[in-house]
Amino acid sequence: MRVVYCGTGSFAGPALEALLEGPFPPIALITQPEKPGSSERGSSRLVGMGIKIHALKKGIGIHQPDSINSEAGIALLKELAPDLLVVAAYGQILSKAALEIPRLGSINLHASLLPRHRGASPIAHAILAGDDQTGVSVIRMTAGLDAGEILAMQSTPIGPAETTGELEERLAKIAADLAVDTVNRLAAGAVSGQIQDSSQVTRAPKIRKEQGDLPFGEPVAQILRIIRAMQPWPTAFTHRFRADGAPARIQIVRAEAATESSLAGENERKRIPGTLFVPAGRRDELWVQCADGPLRLIEVQPAGKKKMGIADYLRGNPLRDGDRFGPAPPPPGQTTSGHPLTVQPV
Repeated sequence: MRVVYCGTGSFAGPALEALLEGPFPPIALITQPEKPGSSERGSSRLVGMGIKIHALKKGIGIHQPDSINSEAGIALLKELAPDLLVVAAYGQILSKAALEIPRLGSINLHASLLPRHRGASPIAHAILAGDDQTGVSVIRMTAGLDAGEILAMQSTPIGPAETTGELEERLAKIAADLAVDTVNRLAAGAVSGQIQDSSQVTRAPKIRKEQGDLPFGEPVAQILRIIRAMQPWPTAFTHRFRADGAPARIQIVRAEAATESSLAGENERKRIPGTLFVPAGRRDELWVQCADGPLRLIEVQPAGKKKMGIADYLRGNPLRDGDRFGPAPPPPGQTTSGHPLTVQPV
């Protein structure tokens, strides 16, 4: 059976590697082209080695059309003459013309428990939604976005502190096992699928950089979900406001909710969301007030600096009365309308 693999990035890598070691190794890899002046779109965002390294090790063809749905892209697929297309985080939606070429159709490895979180960023959206579990679904591809019949599925719990990058790494290994098993079953004969329940569909559109702007007017649990969901990209961020300087952008890499014991003596304090403070007797800690309580910062990255713990950060950026976090001021003539945090003076 002639298998062609379409994938880009870290989620797609383990499945390609597993298939290349299986009984029906792909004859070719189709991945996104590199763009001048930017990181390779065909490379892994997390490990930096790139999905192409697996294909290079096995000596299979590597193709990087600008568009798989263009005349040249369709011609490439016809020339490869696949019996089956295996798609994982490829980054382009395949047209009906492309999907009709493989004799046995096309399957997609999707990082959610479909029909929940259809779209480009299912892992981050699962964390943002506060889901306690997610998984991988293998579907028979159709013209609808992630709407095909489910051929295989495996769930896994989401760790309480797990980031998008960490969860993606685990789900990629699950996808690899499911890919090999599903390809083997398809090679052996017809495989029946389960129709998705359209009433349970939720959407997971591509994450935007501005979604990392932390709204400290929200509860602690929501702020923590945003921080986790935005790692490793685009990262959660805010701006530190001081009385004697311009707002300074800072990334929030890790944080945790305050415990009952750490809140001793702090419960009665009423602070405006976004207020920064150091609890009594804890000079190496930095907390920020949220809607329903404080959040303890653990690791941050000031603009132009490396990631650092809070003790190191405070040594170079000591806290002063009135310091706070909030969104950057709008350009002249614009307002802050739409941001969940209303910035108020402390």
